[in-house]
Formats: sequence, C-alpha cells, structure tokens
Amino acid sequence: MDDPKFRRVMHRAHYMGSNENDILFGGFAEKYLASLSPAQLDKFEALLANNDTDLFNWVTGKEPVPAEWDDEVMTRIKSFVQNEAARC
Repeated sequence: MDDPKFRRVMHRAHYMGSNENDILFGGFAEKYLASLSPAQLDKFEALLANNDTDLFNWVTGKEPVPAEWDDEVMTRIKSFVQNEAARC
C-alpha cells in the first residue's frame, strides 16, 4: 500500500524497541494492517505509543489490558499472538 500513514504504522510495528514486540506487532501488521478500518488503524497507531513492556504483558495475558485499550484492535492482536504468532 502506498499510503504514508500505512507505511509509517507498518514501520513502527516492526521497530518497536524489543525484539519480542517487533515479532508480535510486526507479524500482526504484516497479516492484518491492510484489513483494518481507518478508525482501527488510528487505534493501532495510538496503541503502539505505549511502553513496550506494557504492550508485551497485555498481549501475552501477563497483565490485564487497561479499559482504554481493551477494544476490537486489542482483541485481534491478542488472538493473533495466541493463535498465529508462533508461525511468524
């Protein structure tokens, strides 16, 4: 996709700071970013601004997801992490 925002979010998902998150969020982005609605893309981009440790703990179920981030985008990411990330 040639959209600058899409490219920016894709890059951010692959270069988050920790290798684990690069794999999890980058893998999710590779597979699902193009299928997100514009509003979901905005939510995903905002989510990526959180602390790497928090993000990892939320998507792996080590800590509960705060209510403000517990939405359809987080549900899709968590499902990806639980069911598909090992194949990335």
